[in-house]
Amino acid sequence: MKIVLCGFMGCGKSSIGRNLAKILNIEFIDMDNFIEKKEELTVSEIFAQKGEAEFRRLETEAIKELMEKDGAVIASGGGTVMNPLNVEEFHKGNAKIYFLDVPLAALQERLKNDRKRPLLQKPNRREVIEKLYNERYDKYLKACDVRIDAGAPSLWLAKRMAEKIRNNEI
Repeated sequence: MKIVLCGFMGCGKSSIGRNLAKILNIEFIDMDNFIEKKEELTVSEIFAQKGEAEFRRLETEAIKELMEKDGAVIASGGGTVMNPLNVEEFHKGNAKIYFLDVPLAALQERLKNDRKRPLLQKPNRREVIEKLYNERYDKYLKACDVRIDAGAPSLWLAKRMAEKIRNNEI
């Protein structure tokens, strides 16, 4: 079973993913962390030293490698499914993509003090978040197999998702 969580920065991919993997007793992989370990650089350092295009290339390479695994819950990066090739690679690997959908206002609140994500380190953060959100939302919907309303606490969501996955409801 390969489960890919997609969605905007701050939607809960990592926290829900960790809980979901634990409940389903399978490996959890955060794609950004996976890439950081391979490159021995943080995502911010990759963006600064090599640029976003190189980071996106590394994402695609990571997906190909991760799809060779038997099973895992994978937290993709916020921009991963913007590339149709990445979505195709996930599906070639028999992964099911779940879009964790959180309203824009909630995301802006969650991300207001973020110091880690390179795309948000700008003085007009709220506008940047809104612009990116509007650019990405339809692509998340198009990429996903299942849309999850992800405004609830992460542990509750993970338990609910695990139950529905085990019962083949989602």
